[in-house]
Amino acid sequence: MAEGDVLFVEVVAADHRVWEGEALSVIARTVEGDIGIMANHEPLLALLEPSAAEVLTVDGRREVIAVDGGFISVAENRVAILSQYGRLAHEILLDEAERERREAWKKMNDGDNSEETRQHFARARAQIAAAKKAQSA
Repeated sequence: MAEGDVLFVEVVAADHRVWEGEALSVIARTVEGDIGIMANHEPLLALLEPSAAEVLTVDGRREVIAVDGGFISVAENRVAILSQYGRLAHEILLDEAERERREAWKKMNDGDNSEETRQHFARARAQIAAAKKAQSA
């Protein structure tokens, strides 16, 4: 595989590096919709939705990562996903994430429209999406 056919990807949360390595492609959900990134993609900077990003590694593994928003940057075969929160799907406990989503939903239905509660809900939804996507692989 030629150097120009590979992406270097790093996923960084506010408090730690979630994942980094070489990849063939990245799929992420921006505020404009899903986007696929492959080698030699045009430069891009976009806002991310809370979701499950996917990385296809050069050795054929699929890494699924929950992010609660943030940014994706693409330039010169480097992809950076920057999010306040990020977690690998295999580290997520689905039952716990579903419980957290229900709790946040209940708070919002009871009138709590705080940024913290909305963020908690979005983060739980992203975790659920990542865990389910990883299970389907």
